[in-house]
Amino acid sequence: MITEKPQYEPHLTPPIQLAIFFAVLIILLFTGYFIGQGIVTLVYGAKVFKQVNLFNLTSLQSINGMWIMQITSTTIPILLTPILFGKFVMRDTEAYTRTSFKFPLILLMIVFSVMMMSAPIMEVLIALNQKMVLPDFLKGVERWMRASEQAAQKATTALLKMNDWIDLVKAVLLVGLVTAIAEELMFRGCLQTIFTRWTQNTHVAIWITAALFSAFHMEFFGFLPRLMLGVFFGYFTAWSGSVWPAVWAHFLNNGTAVVMTYLFQHKQININPDEAYSFNYSLYILSILITVALFWSYRNAALQKNDLQRH
Repeated sequence: MITEKPQYEPHLTPPIQLAIFFAVLIILLFTGYFIGQGIVTLVYGAKVFKQVNLFNLTSLQSINGMWIMQITSTTIPILLTPILFGKFVMRDTEAYTRTSFKFPLILLMIVFSVMMMSAPIMEVLIALNQKMVLPDFLKGVERWMRASEQAAQKATTALLKMNDWIDLVKAVLLVGLVTAIAEELMFRGCLQTIFTRWTQNTHVAIWITAALFSAFHMEFFGFLPRLMLGVFFGYFTAWSGSVWPAVWAHFLNNGTAVVMTYLFQHKQININPDEAYSFNYSLYILSILITVALFWSYRNAALQKNDLQRH
């Protein structure tokens, strides 16, 4: 079992840390929202801001407004929260961002292989999640969940409407790289550290953080595959001691989706990245076996490096 000895200040126990963390996050989210509102209104007018709020993304101005709101009200607050929390609240930025580059580079190659070979596993989870039906007394909740899912998909479709390679590069950088860095610093760098110190069990902390990570996206019919991705990212960080292998994995996941979307939009491939695909059972089994073997290799390579550093 992987455990971590607590090293935080006695008066800032993990529950208090978590409360402060979410307070900082909420303040920054609201601040970012009002800043974004001001920018969009100033540049495009109040009408465009209203369109953005209603997800009426039919014009170029409304799409640009959505990009502005996405960056100011979500991406930047998520990026800043763990940095500010680690530096000014805990006074140990590294412990709460895990930004050390001291890990074997072979781990990045293994991460790449994991992300490629686990694709059939993710497809199974997507298919299971899409079939989710709540009991009759929760139909109102299910309708709300589906409405939230449709709104999120509508916004994503508008943001990923790429007319040329410049739009592609912008989307890869913002949706792929910047989002990966921001979310991994927050979830695997900060929250996973807090839950590890709270539960004294890294496995439990990884799964709790992964569940929060998936729920945070408000796409309930994609909860299971995103949960599993969060678990992957969690072990990448826990075993290496660094958030960067998880950032690389997150970037591969998001960046690949962006590139595939661009190629499909421009009719260079026939594979629609928004559709689920089925594989034969032997490929599912092979995917599981290879993914488990790759995780075992990752763990051994990461922990052997840590043992050498300690000695």
